[in-house]
Amino acid sequence: MSTESQNFPIEVDVHHVKSLQDSGAEFLFIDCREEDEYETAKIPGTTLIPMSQMQDRVEELKEHQDQHTIVHCHHGGRSMRVTQWLRGQEFTKVQNMAGGIDVWSQEIDESVPRY
Repeated sequence: MSTESQNFPIEVDVHHVKSLQDSGAEFLFIDCREEDEYETAKIPGTTLIPMSQMQDRVEELKEHQDQHTIVHCHHGGRSMRVTQWLRGQEFTKVQNMAGGIDVWSQEIDESVPRY
């Protein structure tokens, strides 16, 4: 693992992500759930790239390879797998949002439906 990725812990909590949004920080916020889940509930500012399509669509992300990236899913399991995979593809600043959209709904924005 590069020194640079060591400066970015593999996981961040929802409050950290919200503070990044509120401060206007530039980062790529990927939702790796499936399209039907995204239609049910979504966090504003996210880009949908389902885990099932990630390998086929990684080229779309290459321009963001050195940009801070946060990945989320429903509870944090799929997004952790995507985060680890992207780190293996030399995305050095990618992090998993612990607890996923479910914790986001409970602790940040109750208007985001739980399912």
